[in-house]
Amino acid sequence: MNPYFKNFALWVIVILLLLALVTLFQSPNQRVAGRDIAYSQLLTDAEAGRVSSVLIAGNEITGTYQDGGSFSTYAPNDPGLVRTLQEQGVTINVRPPQDNTPWFVALLLNWLPILIFIGAWIFLSRQMQSGAGRAMGFGKSKAKLLTEAHGRVTFEDVAGIDEAKEDLMEIVEFLRDPQKFQRLGGRIPRGVLLVGPPGTGKTLTARAVAGEANVPFFTISGSDFVEMFVGVGASRVRDMFEQAKKNSPCIIFIDEIDAVGRHRGAGLGGGNDEREQTLNQLLVEMDGFEANEGVIIIAATNRPDVLDPALLRPGRFDRQIVVPNPDVTGREKILRVHMRKVPLAPDVDVKIIARGTPGFSGADLMNLVNEAALLAARRSKRIVTHAEFEDAKDKVMMGAERKSMAMSEEEKKLTAYHEAGHAIVGLYVPAGIPVHKATIIPRGRALGMVKFLPEGDRYSMKFKEFTSQLAVAMGGRVAEELTFGKENVTSGATGDIQQATKMARAMVTQMGYSEELGLVAYGDNQEEVFLGMSMGRQQHISEATARKIDEEVRKLVHQGYLDAKAIITEHHEEFVRIAEALLEFETLSGDEIIALREGKRPVRDTPETPQPSRGSIVPSAGKARPRSEPDADDPGMEPQPQT
Repeated sequence: MNPYFKNFALWVIVILLLLALVTLFQSPNQRVAGRDIAYSQLLTDAEAGRVSSVLIAGNEITGTYQDGGSFSTYAPNDPGLVRTLQEQGVTINVRPPQDNTPWFVALLLNWLPILIFIGAWIFLSRQMQSGAGRAMGFGKSKAKLLTEAHGRVTFEDVAGIDEAKEDLMEIVEFLRDPQKFQRLGGRIPRGVLLVGPPGTGKTLTARAVAGEANVPFFTISGSDFVEMFVGVGASRVRDMFEQAKKNSPCIIFIDEIDAVGRHRGAGLGGGNDEREQTLNQLLVEMDGFEANEGVIIIAATNRPDVLDPALLRPGRFDRQIVVPNPDVTGREKILRVHMRKVPLAPDVDVKIIARGTPGFSGADLMNLVNEAALLAARRSKRIVTHAEFEDAKDKVMMGAERKSMAMSEEEKKLTAYHEAGHAIVGLYVPAGIPVHKATIIPRGRALGMVKFLPEGDRYSMKFKEFTSQLAVAMGGRVAEELTFGKENVTSGATGDIQQATKMARAMVTQMGYSEELGLVAYGDNQEEVFLGMSMGRQQHISEATARKIDEEVRKLVHQGYLDAKAIITEHHEEFVRIAEALLEFETLSGDEIIALREGKRPVRDTPETPQPSRGSIVPSAGKARPRSEPDADDPGMEPQPQT
């Protein structure tokens, strides 16, 4: 709360208390001692000649009787009363009615509106001169100054992005010793744009730069600039840079800058809208007539393609540093950072966990370690073992188990054969990805799934790998047809069909994998309106070409269907073994599936603590278990709940 408002409220309370004390000790107006009588009694006594004199003060009448007694009463506005009293010879005295309101109350009523007006004017004046976030402070910057009280972050807390750290070390060295660069005529980049997918550590890296250089760090989101009031965003940009100049050398970090730095003229917004005025002011402040020595802007975005070119030119954001998902070495370093405070069992091998999490971002790895610690605590353990990390990885990748979902035996059998179809096709396609785990335990929105995990990081895919993925996607549908007949096929392959269609369309329209259509990209201008420069969607292909695209997509998907059918037909015995094992064990690891292919039955030791994949976790209809939290999105290649 504003200190001035506190003082003002305190004085108001003090004045009211003083007025209450004055009222308490002030002598009230005393009325003439007398007996209260009814007005009709007064008329009767006057007509009988018993009244000697009266005093009329408004509606209040007091008087004395002939015998010396006194009385008082209240009379209505009766003109005949005075005539009656005169006829009886009563002495009549008249005076104006007295105002019994205390003087201070009357003074307060007279001056209260003026005092309220003056107080409101002073209050708003103070607010307009104060910082952001208060009344009339729309134009003040919402940038927050982070100090060591918020926790100092250094490059020791950032792992897995060594190249980005090397580029940013120049910023740190300039902030520590600017003369080192200025002696040689060098100029440090005024702005650095961190580009990368969500969760890779862009914000943490910016904080580490400020922590290493030990300089003030202002942080603000791109959406904090834009408001419904015209001119507010530009005013906030000016105020932010004024604060930064007062604290220079310093760092300004703008998170999600695409909210304010999008292409001017994009979508349906006019050239004079609030966002574009804000962007124009930001461009001027970053590289205008006034120098911003010692103020370095670091921004982060995962949509660099929609930013205005003027914002990305040298002199503003001189450098674009890519912060990608970490490789296996980077994942190992990140895991070690997050495992510092976690008591680990001897069987936990960080390298194995890092190899088993390809494609994970830094945020995913942090979540993995946290989920493993929570699982260990839930199981009343004092240390976190490898089993907790494996179960946590399954939860992160495949979703939480829905133990309360009741499935009939028929549904479980359908799901088991569906997933066995995916697994057996994945084992025999020309370029299949190793199977990590197959389960018929409902997870997320899926009734079951087969999770494939590459042995290493993948940065590109070959044509045969795409066609193999199409065959794997069709494996569930083919398995249902061959096992239960076409008339009993369920809607469980909906997600598989959508995934296969999307992949096949990308192969045809973007990757040039169609001999009929050639090496031509047909996927341009498909982004959402308002995100790029387009005013609307445009169709750059003819109807004949669109028909060819649909036909080529249909051919690729159908060929995947035929390949899956051939594999399951040829290896039907192995396919049935996997399905039966899924019905018995409900969850199979990749090694167990390979063993089943060779005719070996899985052998499991009795665990010391109950594992999620042991026993009958999926209850039959009418035997629902306690509900667990629902989780993640459907990763594909699993049957969906029937509608």
